[in-house]
Amino acid sequence: MRKVEEFIRAHGIEVGDLVRIVKREGDEKITFEGIVMPPYELSPGETLTIKLDNGYNVGILIDAIEEVKVIKKASERPRMEFKEVLPKKEGLPNIRVLGTGGTIASRIDYKTGAVHPAFTAEELAKAVPEIFEIANITPELIMNILSEDMRPEYWRRLAEEVARALNEGEDGVVIAHGTDTMGYTAAALSFMLRGLTKPVVLVGAQRSSDRPSSDSAMNLTCAVKMAASDAAEVMVVMHGETADTYCLAHRGTKVRKMHTSRRDAFRSINDVPIARIWSDRIEFLRTDYRRRSEGEVRVDGRMEEKVAILKIYPGISGELFDFLVDNGYKGVVIEGTGLGHVPQDFIPHVKRAVEEGVAVCVTSQCLYGRVNLNVYSNGRKLLKARAIPCEDMLPETAYVKLMWVLGHTDDPDEVRRMMLTNYAGEITSYTRFDTFLG
Repeated sequence: MRKVEEFIRAHGIEVGDLVRIVKREGDEKITFEGIVMPPYELSPGETLTIKLDNGYNVGILIDAIEEVKVIKKASERPRMEFKEVLPKKEGLPNIRVLGTGGTIASRIDYKTGAVHPAFTAEELAKAVPEIFEIANITPELIMNILSEDMRPEYWRRLAEEVARALNEGEDGVVIAHGTDTMGYTAAALSFMLRGLTKPVVLVGAQRSSDRPSSDSAMNLTCAVKMAASDAAEVMVVMHGETADTYCLAHRGTKVRKMHTSRRDAFRSINDVPIARIWSDRIEFLRTDYRRRSEGEVRVDGRMEEKVAILKIYPGISGELFDFLVDNGYKGVVIEGTGLGHVPQDFIPHVKRAVEEGVAVCVTSQCLYGRVNLNVYSNGRKLLKARAIPCEDMLPETAYVKLMWVLGHTDDPDEVRRMMLTNYAGEITSYTRFDTFLG
């Protein structure tokens, strides 16, 4: 038995107990109060972990503990009873909140001290009460996965649930989603939801709601405001800067997560955001967004899943491209260098792929700016090999769009036409000088 487990047993402590710990540090004594957390199974087992009032966990070496006192047993802590629906308030818009996983709103389990998603109406009301002053909220947990486990089949399911909610009379939909692949899902819904007449807003949190620096409550509040707005687009709503001043609503086909941990990690690329959401108002930053209207939303979820993204780097072997072709991939998005370039010895592999019916699209790993294959010789050779330059599309947007296009046709000319047609704001007509993240 590990030392921490022996310590817990010897002192009659249970996971979830509120305890006071006195730790010796040199000649000083430091006191901590918090909830006992389950021993971490991969640790050596020499520390006791407790969750402090500020939401952070602290590990205390067993050998440094001088005193331990149980302030309140886990069994004495209040239990929360939750209802699935709350009474609707007259005059407020009706918003459906669909959950896919993550901790946009969370609660602490009093037994274990762990953080769990809050996803009944009453849980959300306790976690983020502000949203119930903005709209009548109906929550629905669609799936509970990590965002890196998102799959195209889940995109289809989400699209169907969104369309169902909107066609049943909801005024807007908010999708709680992990941040890592939220841009992919936003792009997929942008292409799948045809005839969109109401707002669809994806929202996440960079820091879970048990942390003092959490962005979850503000993000969710802003997302609900945007879902009740006039913008009938698929959007991503997240913090607009590191402080809690405003959120930004980004178009679903032009947004990318640009930082691993900052609260303002999301940026509109080659475009300006649709709106800035303040505590007391929505400030629209552009006029060319789709407005709310009447009509039924359709789901066009046909997707070819045998599509890949291939990043170009110095020394890349054309064998990688051949592997995709030989294994039945129907489309490949190349993340080229600069204006969309590949090494000269890579071009014959592209030519072979196109001749065998594989759709090859070219984007730039620079992200900002647009592809131009007419400037240098290798670019012109790519054009001659019938590669499709994807204007200023993000690589992940081009990837999702190519899946959607190939779900409708395998005719090379029609694939080219559809890839170069602007369906959901994924292509801007000109390169704006004021959108570069500098």
